[in-house]
Amino acid sequence: MPYTPITGTLGYVLSPDDRQVLMVHRNARKDDQHLGKYNGLGGKLENNEDVAEGMLREIREEADITVTAMELRGTISWPGFGPNGEDWLGFIFLITAFDGTPPADNDEGDLRWVLREELMDLPMWEGDRHFLPLVFDSDPRPFHGVMPYQNGKMVSWRFSRF
Repeated sequence: MPYTPITGTLGYVLSPDDRQVLMVHRNARKDDQHLGKYNGLGGKLENNEDVAEGMLREIREEADITVTAMELRGTISWPGFGPNGEDWLGFIFLITAFDGTPPADNDEGDLRWVLREELMDLPMWEGDRHFLPLVFDSDPRPFHGVMPYQNGKMVSWRFSRF
């Protein structure tokens, strides 16, 4: 059977001093699969949209800012991640410059600037703890990972860099 994942983007916005990351605390919708967790910003690609366009749109929609610089940090395949076991393929970006000021919240929850060294203290998906260090490290090579999920739990993690 061919792999036909939902394609999405996930972006981590750095503050101008590079010390903080804009995170969304998913606390607005009771039916949210991510309820109570902190996450980067992003979502599904729309038809006729490339991944960079999708990331720019999602950041604009979710944080009301305009990205002026970003870099692809990696890709992750999440087999079985969706609420009904759907597969996801995510493109992970680091947003290093932007124009505008994010609001205090959006439709998904509260937006909060978090010190980079405190990210791992937040409630988040278990799997995020494995790839987040790769988003912020100094290795210029993008990472490419596979993180299967079963019944809402991460099963394994592996990645490569070239």
